[in-house]
Amino acid sequence: MKKRYTDYNSHLRSMFKERVQKISVDAGLTCPNRDGKLSGTGCIYCNSKGSGTNASARGLSIKEQIEAGKIGARIKYKAKKFLAYFQSYTNTYTSCAHMKEIFDEALSCDGVVGMAIGTRPDCIDPEKLDLLEAYARDFLVWLEYGLQSIHDETLKRINRGHTFQDFLDAVDMTKGRGIHICTHVILGLPGEDRAMMMETADRLARAGINGIKLHLLYVIRGTPLDEIYLNGEYTCLEQEEYVNLVCDFIERLPKDMIIQRITGDPHSDELRAPDWAARYRQTFNMIQHAMEERDSFQGKKFKP
Repeated sequence: MKKRYTDYNSHLRSMFKERVQKISVDAGLTCPNRDGKLSGTGCIYCNSKGSGTNASARGLSIKEQIEAGKIGARIKYKAKKFLAYFQSYTNTYTSCAHMKEIFDEALSCDGVVGMAIGTRPDCIDPEKLDLLEAYARDFLVWLEYGLQSIHDETLKRINRGHTFQDFLDAVDMTKGRGIHICTHVILGLPGEDRAMMMETADRLARAGINGIKLHLLYVIRGTPLDEIYLNGEYTCLEQEEYVNLVCDFIERLPKDMIIQRITGDPHSDELRAPDWAARYRQTFNMIQHAMEERDSFQGKKFKP
């Protein structure tokens, strides 16, 4: 089934004329929302591993992680080119000198044609962007800003520790440097209804970003959200409800925005709820079929 949105794999293939596979890298960094600078607990949905692999804690260098990741990518996808994905925690929450050290190590690996760097909008500055701009002259560089929602009341409720204006300021600083900007959004956040989620879609559609990742809010054991859920103070989205929200969201985005992800993929041993969140492929296929049945496509309801 042909996708009705601009997906990331197809975009990369059009750039490099072959499969390009991401390899997750753990640089051993932390987050200002977890190390005490902003708070010691992190966002309410985030576990102690920060969505990472703990590879750094196991003593693996960045090069070792990439080389190990290549093996599976070559077998499963026949990939020969790779992106180093600095996923764990906040990967610009360190000095420029250290950033250069870890990024140089990743980009020196054979077959690595670029990198994606997960960070927060309050952990970037012109000096760090100058460094990333220099890399972007020779490599593909994606800077992924965790935002989750445009609504400040939601950001406060989930303990993000920054505002929507912080995000807008970071995007403005990043534009015009050859760096591709991706934004993370979570659907189903506490206190948000459909109208608020669609407002996030409409506002980000005009924010000048290049890509977006859509995630389901699922409950991970041991997180603050887990306690809220067990106390009966939060109800997860139903699968069909999430599917329709994704379709509605994508319709509001411009056709040239790269949709990097349309749902999350939690580790089953960490997942509390909803059960269906563990069925990634089923949810993915439901979204494709729903877009067909609805005659839904990216840009259908985009308002410049």
